[in-house]
Amino acid sequence: MENHNIDNNALRAKYNPDGSAMRRNQLEILEILKVVADICDKNDIKWWLCSGTLLGSARHGGFIPWDDDIDIVMLKEDFKRFNRLMREMKSDEYVYQSMATDIDYVYRFSKFRKRKGEIDEGHRRSHYYKYKGPFIDIFAIERTSRFAARASSIIYNNLQHLTSYIRWSWLRRPLIALINLLCYGIIIPLLRLVGLINPTGEYHYLLGSGWARNTFFVEEIFPLSCAKFEGVEFPVPKDTNAYLTHLYGDWRKLPTDAQIRSAIHCPAYIEEIYGKQE
Repeated sequence: MENHNIDNNALRAKYNPDGSAMRRNQLEILEILKVVADICDKNDIKWWLCSGTLLGSARHGGFIPWDDDIDIVMLKEDFKRFNRLMREMKSDEYVYQSMATDIDYVYRFSKFRKRKGEIDEGHRRSHYYKYKGPFIDIFAIERTSRFAARASSIIYNNLQHLTSYIRWSWLRRPLIALINLLCYGIIIPLLRLVGLINPTGEYHYLLGSGWARNTFFVEEIFPLSCAKFEGVEFPVPKDTNAYLTHLYGDWRKLPTDAQIRSAIHCPAYIEEIYGKQE
């Protein structure tokens, strides 16, 4: 499905040439993806490439040249199993970052990352993280309505956003825990019941995750297929075109350079590509 009307060599030369910091990071997190893929395959956990990683596979045959992360996704049930496995994992090289393993990590999706190294994720909260090495993002989806997804995102993320401005850990961390208790003990379970009113059978990211507009349908996902990403075959949705169209519209069209710049997370990569800004 790779778009042969796009000059990927020219894009690589501009955004992630061999030896660049961006390309070195891409190759490093590709190895992390292979580790996660092996864990999932050995434990019969279904997962697939998603978001910009799936788009890169379909449009570029690998990374979007300016993409500095990897995204995969699972059904909620598989995500729970994966979390249980990660609680038992003992590794000197890798660590599983989630709300359960790092109090300052407040997101519903998790990260599988290297213990060593430090990646600047370009946002205030990441400076508080217990773990900061190179990573891939692991998302989960559940059957729910867009209303429930949006309401949970607005409530939870706005409340937690306030805590990112608190530098004192003795105050920030108890507030994070209190918000988690309020939202995941009361508000989100109620919204999950509301989300059962879902006649179209749509799926969204786990309640509280955000990106409520992103809608998924299992008939477009299963049975999973395979596609190459950086020369390696990984699971992808059965109907990748429909899946990406729901997420991005005309996904074959390249964004503008301004849109590309705003999509890069790490300030160091922005400086490498565009030069130091005064």
